[in-house]
This record gives sequence, C-alpha cells and structure tokens, in this order.
Amino acid sequence: MKQSRTHTCGELRLEHVGQTVTLAGFMENVREVGQNFAFVILRDFYGTTQLVVETEEMMTIIKGINKESTIQVTGVVRERSSKNPNLPTGDIEVVPTRIEVLGRCRYNELPFQINRSREADESLRLKYRYLDLRNPAVKKNIILRCQVVAAIRAAMMDQGFLEITTPILTASSPEGARDYLVPARKHPGKFYALPQAPQQFKQLLMTSGFDKYFQIAPCFRDEDARGDRSPGEFYQLDMEMSFATQDDVFGVLEEVFPPIFAKYGTYNRASSAPFPRIGFTEAMEKYGSDKPDLRIDLTVTDVTDLLSDCGFEAFAGGTVKAIPVSDFTATRKQIDKLCADVEVQAGNKAYWFKLDEKGELAGGIAKFLGEKKDALVERLGLAPNTFVGLTCGKKAAAQKTAGVLRSKLGALCPNHMDKEQYAFCWIVDFPMYEIGEESGELEFCHNPFSMPNGGAEILDKAIKGEIDPLSITAFQYDLVCNGVELSSGAVRNHDPEIMIKAFNLVRLGEEDVKKKFPAMYNAFCYGAPPHAGIAPGIDRMVMLLAGEESIREIIPFPMNKNAQDLMMGAPSFVEQKQLDELNIMVTKKEEETAE
Repeated sequence: MKQSRTHTCGELRLEHVGQTVTLAGFMENVREVGQNFAFVILRDFYGTTQLVVETEEMMTIIKGINKESTIQVTGVVRERSSKNPNLPTGDIEVVPTRIEVLGRCRYNELPFQINRSREADESLRLKYRYLDLRNPAVKKNIILRCQVVAAIRAAMMDQGFLEITTPILTASSPEGARDYLVPARKHPGKFYALPQAPQQFKQLLMTSGFDKYFQIAPCFRDEDARGDRSPGEFYQLDMEMSFATQDDVFGVLEEVFPPIFAKYGTYNRASSAPFPRIGFTEAMEKYGSDKPDLRIDLTVTDVTDLLSDCGFEAFAGGTVKAIPVSDFTATRKQIDKLCADVEVQAGNKAYWFKLDEKGELAGGIAKFLGEKKDALVERLGLAPNTFVGLTCGKKAAAQKTAGVLRSKLGALCPNHMDKEQYAFCWIVDFPMYEIGEESGELEFCHNPFSMPNGGAEILDKAIKGEIDPLSITAFQYDLVCNGVELSSGAVRNHDPEIMIKAFNLVRLGEEDVKKKFPAMYNAFCYGAPPHAGIAPGIDRMVMLLAGEESIREIIPFPMNKNAQDLMMGAPSFVEQKQLDELNIMVTKKEEETAE
C-alpha cells in the first residue's frame, strides 16, 4: 500500500511551483469568498498548506465536508500572489483537482475551536484530548517531551549507563505515599502493588554487579494533584551507580542536564558545573525553602533578637524573618495584594515597612520599630527606598512564609530576578529523621535506605541517648531548578548492620526490616557495593523547559485534579463477575453522575 501523500503540509516551497502533489490532513478551515471560490487550510502533523478552490466541482465537494475531517488532496502548486511571511509554506498554495474524504467528521459543531483549545475549559479539553492534541501549540509540548527523553537516553548511554527495565507488578512497600494495589487472582487475599519507584530493584541491580543503571521509569502513587505533580502516574530518569559517592552522582547530572536545558528550554542559559551546593539548614535560613529559586537575588535574615520585643504583638515570643528589597518601586496596592497572596499560599501573614527616600521608617508596621531603626539599618544593610518584608511565628512557619514571600517579591521586582535562565543547585545534608505530624514520634524524613553522615558511630550515639536523633543528617540530596524540586537522591545504606541501627531508632527491629524488605536485606548480606543514585522527574523537567505552569500541559493523556481520565472514563465500575473472580467485595460505591 502506497503512502497517501507525496509531501507533508509543512514541506512545499517555491521550488515546487508547477508540480502536481498529493497532500493529506485535517481540513482546518474554509473561507468562502465567492460562488465558486474559497480558501481552505489543510493541516497535518508537520504544518499547514493553503488550498485555493476555483471550480464548481471542487466547491461542491468542500461544502459537503465538515471541518476537522481528514481529506486527501491532489493539485498543482503555484506561487501565492499575497504571501504570508509568518508561515513556512506562505509563498505557495495548491489548486486542487481532486479531493477525497478519508475520515469524515460527523459533527457540525466541535467542542472547541482547535487552534484555541487552550482557552477552553480544562474538563472539556481532557474529555476531548484527541482534539486538543490537534492544536499545534499543544502538540509541540509532546514533541518537546519526546526530544528531551531521546536526548537524555543518548547522554546517559554516553556516560556508560545501561537502560534496564524493572517490574511493574511488585510487592507493596512503605515508600511514603499510598500504593495502587492490584488483586492477585491466583492468590486470593493477596495483592501486587504498582511501584512508587524502582528504588529497591535498582539497588538490587547494584548488588547483582551492574555498575551503572538508568531507566525512564513509570512510577505510580495514589496522591493528590498539584500544579507540578500529576496524580496517579509519572515518569522519572531513574539512575544508580555502584562504587559511587555523592560527588559521582552530581558529576553525571551536571554534565547531562545543562546542554539539554540550553538546547530545548524556553531560556537558552543554564547553570554550568559545578552547581552550587547548599545545606538544608542553610537553605531554610537563607531562602526560607529547601527548593530555592536562585534566579532571585533576595535573601532572608533572622531578626528575632531585634524585633521579638518591639511591641508588635504578632512578633512576641516567635521567630522573625526579614527580606530587604532595594530600589523598591511597587505601589501600596501591589504590596497589599502581595501580602494577601502570601497569606493564602503560606497560611501565615506577612508584614512590612519601608525606609523611604529620606531614610525614615514608613508604612506597614513602621510605628513599632522607631527604637530599632539604627539596628535594623545596620543588620539589613538598608539604604533609602528599601522595602522590608517580615514573617513571624514558630520557626518552621516563619521560614516557610519567608520562602513564599521571597518568591513573590522576586516576581514583583524584575530588578531582583534574572528570570530568563535555568538556575540549578543541590540541596544537601537533609535531616535523617523528623517527628511525624500524625504519630508525634520519630520517623524517617526522606528515604529510609540512605546512609547517615557518620555511619554506624553516629547511630550508636543516638541509640545510647548521647545525641538527639534529629541532629543526624544523611547523604541525601535534591536537585533544584528555578525553585522546582526536580529530584531526590541519596548515597544508599548498603550495610545490613547500619541499616538495622537506622531502623531501630524508628522502633523497628531486624525482623521488621527482614519482613518489609526481604529481598534487599538478604541481597545486602551477600556483599553489596557502596552505591548512590537519583531520579529526576521527567514531567517536571519538561514542564520547566516548555515554560508551562501546569504539568498536565506536557503529558499526552493526563488525568484531572481528581485522578480521573475523563476521556476514557477511568476509574470505572466493573462487572460483578470480575469482582467475584478476584475475591473482592465492594463495601462502598461512588454515586454515578450523569454527563
């Protein structure tokens, strides 16, 4: 069977004038300008071509075709009298001699105008995603995704990594989020789980003697959606290295990522190696966030000792953080909106004052700070026309609010944000443990398989009560770009004895570890090499490169915020026969809603 076209709709140029060609694509638009005269736009994956209908026969055919039908057109290429310099095919047009309908659109009205689908309601876009993807502006993000994944694969293989796929059906494991469970028909009462990440498998590959592994890995987590996180499933560049240190992992990504970001990104500048390394504690103190946007030159200063007793009630007994902003030009209306937006996002209020052009305190809470002026000027290095944003509360709340305030101040003040670049940094030395919000007891803060800084000795001291377990840091690290956490990674705890000690602190003994992680524990007992890895998120990376605010814009078939696939109707009810085969009884059903 021969291909149904000689050229694509993005291919024809002046050198093709006079040739008879065959095109195929979607009939995007028809503009009639006379009884037997019309301009038709034909679109395929590669671009658009203008057709000019000039005969009664061709006009009759075109009038009988709904927009977005797929058609095959044979005709003669000629030079356009009125050229379109904004279109690659804008110098030519095709006069059809034959038009055949290949796939008829049977609806006179479309759910939305294809070229303006991004303006439509998101639910409508997701329900008719196959139409939404016909929009070139939507399609280009999926093309970008393909290009980026191909570039990553090539770069990783150049670094000597092997791409190895790991199982999708596996055992449920405590990874920090809810599992998606799959009932095992042949094993009543038992379940598989979809992997939250290939964490254990990639570590087992290291114990198997594979030196460098990577995979564009699908991961499944039953968690709520966010702007930078899709519910249900996502993809990551999963990698692991044997006989490797933290520096080895950093070296790989610092070589792989900058060229890809510079080539495919909205901005053509990306950090070069080595990326800045910032300790977790420093990041929280200096930027109010463990994912700081280094495009912003503003920093946070602790002024608790100066302002906790200034007479302003909100500051009493709490931590107070300050962010000075020089050459501040925002209006009072903008300041009020800034503070309101911070409170909505952080759940905590922000306050402010200014050092005006005359060097006097003004605005906001300035009336409480008169006696503190000289100390504030010295501590914060204030010059006339400087705005100071303030946050307060318990330490964690004051830090978090300062981080939100800093980000919004950067967006408000272009002189303090070099926006058009990709600014990478590593956040290192994360706490090994934390107090759980729900349990109120000691829990792992990040990955339970991470090696603690100090190894067995530091854990022994914590077990004996000689040090606070909360003071233990781990060889855990995050890669951050423009305020977005791209990935987490760690040097792994490959020693069973050290692993048991780490779990003892969270009230789990050796038998618990063997039961929860049998394959990994047993494998490590056969002699495991030191190893380390990381897993940057593909979806977040492409979102950054495309300059999109929502991760759904770079996923071919995304779910909505409620983890529903509106196009396929998932999740859906199943027949009782299927439930019986799986020994499942449904105790509660969601009410069916009419479309």
